[in-house]
Amino acid sequence: MSEPVRIAQTTDDLDEQFDAIVDVLRRDVRNLRQQLETYGRTYQKHDEVTQRGYRRLKQLQLVMQHIESSAAYLLGSGIDPSRDSDDDSVEVAQRVLGSLEAERERLYRDVHDGPAQVLANAIFEVEYLERIAERAPAEVRQTLRTELANLKGQFRGSLDSVRAMIYDLRPPELTELGLAEAIRNYASEWELRCGIKVASQLDLKDTGLNPMEELAIYRVMQEALQNVHKHAHASAVGMAWSRSNDTWVLHVTDDGMGFDLVKAARHKKSVGLLSMRERAELIGGSLQIQSTPGKGTAVTLLLPIEKKVEPLRARRNERSREEHS
Repeated sequence: MSEPVRIAQTTDDLDEQFDAIVDVLRRDVRNLRQQLETYGRTYQKHDEVTQRGYRRLKQLQLVMQHIESSAAYLLGSGIDPSRDSDDDSVEVAQRVLGSLEAERERLYRDVHDGPAQVLANAIFEVEYLERIAERAPAEVRQTLRTELANLKGQFRGSLDSVRAMIYDLRPPELTELGLAEAIRNYASEWELRCGIKVASQLDLKDTGLNPMEELAIYRVMQEALQNVHKHAHASAVGMAWSRSNDTWVLHVTDDGMGFDLVKAARHKKSVGLLSMRERAELIGGSLQIQSTPGKGTAVTLLLPIEKKVEPLRARRNERSREEHS
């Protein structure tokens, strides 16, 4: 703990008292930062990382940011923390989602131009070797055919997987099609690729949401379907996108094997669930997951429309008019 603030008792010098308070604050902020970094390192080494531990770390980091921002303002090197706090939160969310999408686009290009091309070329080479093998002596011809056929099958399987990855990374067609149609297109392609029936009920009306919100919803839908493919062993999926009163709702269900939510929360590989929850919270929504072993899973994203943040410029203009009135 920091020492108590020592303010000179023999003087009424306000500058001296202010400097004493600032010195203690500076030490306390430095001490809090060190403790938070220690907590973060311990969290990373923990064998059973839970959603509760993850959320606590995020809460501590957020509080620490506010404390450091306030201290920077007091020390003369920052902005007034009472101004534009909501705007800053929105801008941070936009930067986070923007960075995620930029990384997806980079991976899309790299995988498309790299591994996908290499595998396609490898298949052509194997087919060339198959033609050459037909001129080999009879005693080794069948062996070569078998080995080359196995090799080509492995390459084709890998290429199919890479192409599926490319499709998942590809930027969605939200601007051209709208959110509902983009969801329908992805679900149709996913159904063909994975062999799992998707029954969709999609509200085709204009959402009134901004591009960041629509993109986050699309990515949550995508992650939910990917989890079904990887883990659920389901035969059918239901998907609904609708507006209920003042809330947009995305609902994805499956008839798969389900899972234990408590155990999943403790599993270090439950990144997909955390990713969906983070995306929902970044746009002011919430994510609900219901699952029981043997009874399938339901993922629900709720986005209250009344919580939508006004455009930053409009809010700043309004604040400026109030200050000058």
